[in-house]
Amino acid sequence: MNEDKGSAPDAVANKATYVIGVGSGKGGVGKSTSAVLLAQACAAKGLKVGLLDADITGPSVPRLLGIESFRADSDGERLLPVLAEEGFGVMSINLLVENEDAPVIWRGPLLSRAVEQFWTDTAWGELDVLVVDLPPGTGDVLITALTALPVTGVAFVATPQDLVSMVVAKAVGMAHAAEAHVLGIVENMGTIVCPDCGKEHPLFAAGEAGKAGAHRRGLPLLGRFPFRPEIAQRGVIRWAGLPEGLKAEALAFADAALEAAKKADAVIKTAKANRAASGGEDGKCEGCGCAGDCSDSGCAGEGRSGSSKEAAGGCGCGH
Repeated sequence: MNEDKGSAPDAVANKATYVIGVGSGKGGVGKSTSAVLLAQACAAKGLKVGLLDADITGPSVPRLLGIESFRADSDGERLLPVLAEEGFGVMSINLLVENEDAPVIWRGPLLSRAVEQFWTDTAWGELDVLVVDLPPGTGDVLITALTALPVTGVAFVATPQDLVSMVVAKAVGMAHAAEAHVLGIVENMGTIVCPDCGKEHPLFAAGEAGKAGAHRRGLPLLGRFPFRPEIAQRGVIRWAGLPEGLKAEALAFADAALEAAKKADAVIKTAKANRAASGGEDGKCEGCGCAGDCSDSGCAGEGRSGSSKEAAGGCGCGH
């Protein structure tokens, strides 16, 4: 169970069983669309869902859901999420500004603080899943989102191109450096579905991001979404109006992401128990300073041999 950090003493704590971030190494690959589909699919499965738009400078979630004309209210202490048609709460910077076209010209610290407050100062309540649409790239706002929010894990979206796969690899590496679990890869727009006959045609080297990129890093392929011209032209994504094929793909993505989050959550809980048992300080292992998973290549323990596949922990601390 993930709880909010730093909320007011009298406020009801936000709780989410899983907090799933959706990220990308660069913009324009369908990250926000994938985040919306994940939230809608989880809601369709009967889960209590929230969708936090952490992409402060490029907030597209409200428009994708058709709620861009709404504005978030407050109960005097916390912001109240705007409800999407599917029944889940949404918070985005574009639900707070008067004009959605107005640029957010803030420096890094303000952007980072806004992302944190979207969790601590918003009345999410108790959720089964909080989906976070992360900012693209590897900047300081993403680092804040991964460290200040109780993220269970991140799914990275990519189109099957060598260039994009390389950029995603950087983002995956940064997530590991921020001690965030990477759940897997989502391949988007690898093929195009003909609106007339329904046949799929490859747009790039279809499957490259999923096979070469994800497999090379030991990451599972969580989902696959072909490009559908009718969806792109429509602009607004409403679950009730989606093609059955797209619904099936979104539900499969949700199943895979939830299963991966469940495993990541178990690892996180085990790591916390190990740190408590070893007497580590500030959530760090007393022996090497890791966050509880020394099998990852980011561990710098003195006993580490250099292989990310070292059994039972690369540096010998047992994590």
